[in-house]
Amino acid sequence: MTSLIRRWHGNPWAILITLSLGFFMTLLDLTIVNIAVPSMSEHLDAGIDEVLWVINGYVLILAVMLITTGRLGDMRGQRKMFMLGVAVFTVASLLCGLSQEAWQLIAARVLQGGGAALLMPQTMALIIATFPAERRGAAMGVWGSVAGLSTVAGPTLGGLLVTAFDWRWIFFVNVPIGVLVLVMAWAFIPDVRHNRQHKLDWTGVALVTVALFFLAFALTEGQRYEWNGWILASLALSAVVFAAFVLQQRSRQDNEPLVPFSLFRQRNFTVLSMVGLAVSIGMIGLFLPISIYLQSVLGFSAIKAGLVLAPSSLVSMFVAPFAGKLSDKLGGRNILIFGMTVYAVAMAWLLAVFSVDADWTAFLGPFLVSGLGIGCVFAPMATEAMRGVAPAQAGAASGVNNTIRQIGSVLGGTVAGAILQSQMAASLAEEAQKRAGALPEQVRQPFVAGIKDAAKGGLEIGGQRTAEAPAGVPADVAAQIQKIGHDVFTHAFVTAVRPTMLFPIIVMLVGAAACLLVRDSGAKSVQPAEKVAP
Repeated sequence: MTSLIRRWHGNPWAILITLSLGFFMTLLDLTIVNIAVPSMSEHLDAGIDEVLWVINGYVLILAVMLITTGRLGDMRGQRKMFMLGVAVFTVASLLCGLSQEAWQLIAARVLQGGGAALLMPQTMALIIATFPAERRGAAMGVWGSVAGLSTVAGPTLGGLLVTAFDWRWIFFVNVPIGVLVLVMAWAFIPDVRHNRQHKLDWTGVALVTVALFFLAFALTEGQRYEWNGWILASLALSAVVFAAFVLQQRSRQDNEPLVPFSLFRQRNFTVLSMVGLAVSIGMIGLFLPISIYLQSVLGFSAIKAGLVLAPSSLVSMFVAPFAGKLSDKLGGRNILIFGMTVYAVAMAWLLAVFSVDADWTAFLGPFLVSGLGIGCVFAPMATEAMRGVAPAQAGAASGVNNTIRQIGSVLGGTVAGAILQSQMAASLAEEAQKRAGALPEQVRQPFVAGIKDAAKGGLEIGGQRTAEAPAGVPADVAAQIQKIGHDVFTHAFVTAVRPTMLFPIIVMLVGAAACLLVRDSGAKSVQPAEKVAP
């Protein structure tokens, strides 16, 4: 065993596999929880507000902490921070599975998000320190395939675990993986140190934490609270504090800033961080409506819905390593433009096949094409963004880059949800008015009024909540009301989803156009960081 560890210690591909497994866990938990929401709500007797915080607590703390934890990796060593993050994430996953009350699960999810934030920036920084620039594209290809796979695999794996066991196993599954990653990190990853000692800018940490918290909170909760005064005040406070943070960072650029502004003097880093925002919006903006559509409109089970999405992740996993290698040889700009454009075309194709009675085979082509597109995105996007970043700044750069991407994920869900809900309100009323003529005259008006009231619940209507029959109506009329109510929902959703999905399509195409600003400079050698055995 000792000889095996000695032989693989410091091996770049052993390091990459270790980092990818840790990265996979954190991204998987962004999407796997959604599929288990009904089961968690039933077993914990949790209301919609509590269930939403189970999902959003993780995302919120992840987005808030990434810049700080990225800088901590530069200071304390990426290996140490990665292992600490994996340990916290693993313990938090166990606590999630053992939770008996909703508040316990929410607290454990917040802790889990903290662990994810500790480890996530270190993955990209350690890849930079391990692989020379001319081989980094291939490594980022593997990293990119993990990113694409984990994002889309969540519903599939979650559906299988919830069906075969129960909701707790979507968290318990992380425990053996986390223990394995810890052992592999100890055995394979050398300690990465830089000659210069760093100190943490605590004022900057406080300012950026407050700014990101209020921004992420407002974006996450805005739709639920109908963008009331408190949400708008949160956005305003975030803007003010962020402006103070920029001024504070500007005054100490020569004295260990939390965010070195020199990063943004590199055109590729700046442009591709914004492109990362567009990619996150595009992916989450698709995931939200398609998940509701497959289960609530077409009536697919959790497992079937996950399997329908699976071709995208499988193709992405296969394509990404090749896209990474091509980025090393040809430069990543054209591959990135191709990938984002193909992904937008796949989403447009999905729009064309949406109907209230579509068969699963109708989605095979669009999801295969979307997998090709997304497989060509993550590796060149990360490689070109980080190509000119010095190893001593890799943690800070990765933290900033990942923070922007997580804000994009929150924005994608928020904006797509807002568009879908507003479109649903109009579509439900229109469909109810159109179909009420098939009902007996005495129940038409109550039926339409009931649908309009239900529309105020927006996305909470789902596939299970249809029009309720008034008391005292005959059984055959009650059944007719239920059937027409379901038809109203399904047709209204298909009508509403089209303008909703135009948003991520446009964002992806704008991101593809922005890639024209990228300097496709090819591989450049970057001096690796000094490696010190643990």
